[in-house]
Amino acid sequence: MTIQLEGECLDGTPPVAAVEAALRWLAVRKDGRPLRFLRYAIEDPASESAAVLDCLVRPTASMTTAAPEVRALAVWGLILDEIAKIGSTAESRRRNTLCAAFRTGEREWKATLDDRFGQLRELRGVFGDPPPTTTTPMHKAWRRAVSDKLAPCLARDLAILAVDGEAWRPYVEIARATSPEPRASGGRTPSGGAQPVFLERLLVAVEMRRRTAHRRLTVRNVVAREDGVGGYMARALTGWTGDLASIPVKAIFGCHVETSPGAQPGDPMIVDLRFPKPLRKGERHEFISLACEDDPDEERYWINVDVDHHGIAPGVVDGEGKVTGGLSISITFDDCVPEACWWYAEQTDYERLVRPPAGDRRLLEIRRGVVEHTFLGPCHPREEYGIAFRWPQP
Repeated sequence: MTIQLEGECLDGTPPVAAVEAALRWLAVRKDGRPLRFLRYAIEDPASESAAVLDCLVRPTASMTTAAPEVRALAVWGLILDEIAKIGSTAESRRRNTLCAAFRTGEREWKATLDDRFGQLRELRGVFGDPPPTTTTPMHKAWRRAVSDKLAPCLARDLAILAVDGEAWRPYVEIARATSPEPRASGGRTPSGGAQPVFLERLLVAVEMRRRTAHRRLTVRNVVAREDGVGGYMARALTGWTGDLASIPVKAIFGCHVETSPGAQPGDPMIVDLRFPKPLRKGERHEFISLACEDDPDEERYWINVDVDHHGIAPGVVDGEGKVTGGLSISITFDDCVPEACWWYAEQTDYERLVRPPAGDRRLLEIRRGVVEHTFLGPCHPREEYGIAFRWPQP
């Protein structure tokens, strides 16, 4: 089999120069890891990510039934696999600069590419001892690594994978296996009163009755951040009611309900979902709760998740469309359907109610009365995430 690397291949795979340009674009992003932009490129063909990264994501179309999340994981796993092959030892300059450029491994990498290369000076012996006083050696190693090694290898692989969807599967597993343990991320620490758990998965399924949230089923997969975590304080924040109101919560699986009065007169009852036994630090537990709306006449304008704990992992969806990690929200409407729905993240109450313009990637399609969204990136402590909607005007 002959693989044409310079110029367009017969199956539509890109030249090495296009792959190299895409890799350089990914490396200089300051606002997220590469996996985030790979998924954007697949989900939103009109986005900047799609225009630049098309050469990387287009070959994943051979995975004909795979969800965008899985296709993005496949590309990311392929990149990780090729990086691991570069250099004969763990002290390889090229390999280490690639790891910094693409933010791989356990390290909490800084935002800019130059700052990440600056972090490499902490690696004893890799760039000399004593270490260099500038990042010039790292930039030189990066240019050689991406031009001479990574881009040509990826172009060769993409040509093959573009015609064999099954061959992508090992790379999906590589991406999943090498992902670091989810963290609160980005240097954002939880507040002192945050619940001492990290959520590996949070599924929120809301059933609307007219314009109110009638039922809200929540599945949580938590990891204890300290010893002796005996439960989880639940609040279902559904929308604007003059304030963010709590609604009654029932235990369904893996927990039981204990209630106590609020801290101040007039505060809502505190609902604790108690676990069968206290969790040790690092121990995992799944539990399910159901919230039922007391006021069936209160109009809602969003479904909200308040991250009052240590954060939520990035979104992951398997080949069958099942959400296996991260925050996912689905809303089922009855015969009263909004005229528009969109997801929001880390916005003020006012900002989240502003409808995005036509073509914006945050706009969501309502299919057979259902709208849903899985958040790609991690959800940070002390922030709020959700789906907002606009009802038809009389």
